[in-house]
Amino acid sequence: MHQASADIAIVGAGPIGIELAVALKKAGISYLHFDARQIGHTISWFAPATRFFSSNERIAIAGVPLATPDQSKATREQYLAYLRSVMQQFDLQINTFEPVESIRREGEKFILQTKRGGETRRYLVRNIVLATGGTERPRRLDIPGEDLPQVDHYFRDPHQYFRRKLLIVGGKNSAVEAALRCHHAGANVAISYWRPKIDSERIKYWLWPEFNEFVQSGKIAAHFNTQPVEIRADHVLLRAGDGSIKEVSADVVLLLVGYVADMSLFAMAGVELNGPSQLPVFNRATMETNIPGIFVAGTAAGGTQDRYTVFIENCHVHVDRILAAITGHSPPPQPKPFEKPES
Repeated sequence: MHQASADIAIVGAGPIGIELAVALKKAGISYLHFDARQIGHTISWFAPATRFFSSNERIAIAGVPLATPDQSKATREQYLAYLRSVMQQFDLQINTFEPVESIRREGEKFILQTKRGGETRRYLVRNIVLATGGTERPRRLDIPGEDLPQVDHYFRDPHQYFRRKLLIVGGKNSAVEAALRCHHAGANVAISYWRPKIDSERIKYWLWPEFNEFVQSGKIAAHFNTQPVEIRADHVLLRAGDGSIKEVSADVVLLLVGYVADMSLFAMAGVELNGPSQLPVFNRATMETNIPGIFVAGTAAGGTQDRYTVFIENCHVHVDRILAAITGHSPPPQPKPFEKPES
């Protein structure tokens, strides 16, 4: 059985995981880095050409500027290319497509067991940083028809919805952006949201005016105060607030109702998780959890978020806190919070 050792293991190769790897390498601290999929996996399932809400300066990592040709906010494709370039610039070694299957303590160290192809591997480390993100899988509605082939929890390329009747379920940025882009791609778009209206304060400022205009004009059919109760071959049954049921024709259904974090490694390691969001218990000065030697970094620190408050842009400080904790230095001062997070 393959076995190796290091001072620290990073689990998760999103932006903050990669930024931490750069910091450890610069500090001369031996580390191992794992991801169950490719680097930046969560970003890779954004729809083509999706732009970040955050400005480039706020999502740049490891001191490497993020530049776009027209100085606009980065697209999905540009940011993935940027992550690849950071990895190449610092010659980072990341064991991608090697999921961590178990964590257990052995004395003062931890044993990580992974799977690489058909091979089981074991690694011995003193510390572990779980940077597994907060959007591992879609939140399910658990209604009849949710697994039909015309139903998707991810917004794909708008082209595939051309001249099709599309019902989008959701009322946040992902749903609004999908509705606009699919309308412009020639889809017949309707949207269902369980609240009486969509909160304009929670929608990207460049999306809201056009979306609101299209709803008001009827170009996008809005079914507010409704929830889907069943999806059928060519329509969806929506229950209104008064209990009545309406049928909405749909060739395709997008369930954009959010995503949930996979906190299973935290639970396996004994980290205390609080509430339905499974918020991990940790020391905010060091990012160390209630289990000595196990740290949290990145958006995993927020568990499954409903109203998002933990983003790439306010997680950079996690790297400095963890580095200080494992080297025995004083933690950095609390950063001044952004007046309003952009992400």
